[in-house]
Amino acid sequence: MNIRRLLVGSLALTLVVFTVIVGKPLAPSWATFEDSPKHVVDEVWQVINHDYVDTGYNKHDWLETRREFLARSYATPEEAYGAVREMLKELNDPYTRFLAPKEYAALQVETAGELSGVGLTVDIDKKTKELMVLSPVADTPAYRAKLQPQDIIQAIDGVPTKGVGVEESISRIRGKVGTKVVLTVRRNENTFEIPLIREVIPIRTVRSSIKKTQGKTIGYVALSQFTSNSAQEMREAIQGLIDKKVDGFVLDLRYNPGGVLGASTDIASIFLDKEVVVSTANRDGIVDEIRATGTRLTTKPVVILVNKGSASASEILSGALQDNNRAVLVGTTTFGKGLVQAVRQLSDQSGLTVTIAHYKTPAGKDIHKKGIKPDYFVDIPKKVLQTLTPADLATTKDPQYVKAASVLIQRIAQAKSVS
Repeated sequence: MNIRRLLVGSLALTLVVFTVIVGKPLAPSWATFEDSPKHVVDEVWQVINHDYVDTGYNKHDWLETRREFLARSYATPEEAYGAVREMLKELNDPYTRFLAPKEYAALQVETAGELSGVGLTVDIDKKTKELMVLSPVADTPAYRAKLQPQDIIQAIDGVPTKGVGVEESISRIRGKVGTKVVLTVRRNENTFEIPLIREVIPIRTVRSSIKKTQGKTIGYVALSQFTSNSAQEMREAIQGLIDKKVDGFVLDLRYNPGGVLGASTDIASIFLDKEVVVSTANRDGIVDEIRATGTRLTTKPVVILVNKGSASASEILSGALQDNNRAVLVGTTTFGKGLVQAVRQLSDQSGLTVTIAHYKTPAGKDIHKKGIKPDYFVDIPKKVLQTLTPADLATTKDPQYVKAASVLIQRIAQAKSVS
């Protein structure tokens, strides 16, 4: 069985069934290497040639690339993998990348609903190329050790992380339950070691709670990433808050790196009726409009918290609710990733993430490398951010949440005056 997942973020976790279409070799003579390391090189070339969205790359040069790389000899799979990575550099697309079998398997593990690790969401900082903490998962070893967003993990068990792919780093952080991993962490100017004992980490993406502010009952919901389970988790959380008679919602998408495209549209359907959620365009310019499903749960006011760590699926959801006048955004400008990737499983159980589409918000905005501007710009001063702990989020110590709650109360009052 071959596998695919639609991605709009580097840390999307969920896979869905897919049949890989790689096209036919350009010449029958290449069929002789079907079981050799060279075959993977050609598979990757075929996927890019067939599906890659950026038609600005030079087709003639890409044909020459195939001839060049298939003329080489590869004694081992590792040599072929190195060649694939070299070949993909020609695209100058950080989101189209090769996954060795262990890296690809690590992604599949995350679809099982739980994994063994320390409870960290990480990514590579696009400027420094260092491994950066996006957020710790609540009630996990990383959370209890008070790791913070934007901490830099310099080494894992003494082995430097700089220049190492995010999937490989994640694989090294994971391990058997009960074993120890030591992270070397840099926070601002300080560097220190944090020993952690691995545990079974349930993959839950939604946290919700009740907040009382100025006599109003606010339903606070934080979404850490978009997986195939996130929409159901979100629907259950929103329904639970509705049952508790909340007056409105604050949806926290800060440091949410994205995930499965379908999850973002399904979550938008909780708040929208049948409006457009997002439009995508493939390499042939064919535009597909994705609409909400008509299964809306609530019309109560919504405020969304965003920052520069809110990417991809977070931006799709934020843009959908903002453009349809269903929510306002509070925080800072989002990351700016307007591309959709798919993951292709290759014949030797390695994988390839490939950019297959561009997307725009319902109002037709292309947010790639621009991000989405919030309706209310609220930054957290560096000095305040340095002292914030995960437990301080969505409290009076969190300036962005304080503003979001204030805006929501205003919108609740406006909604009541209209009704």
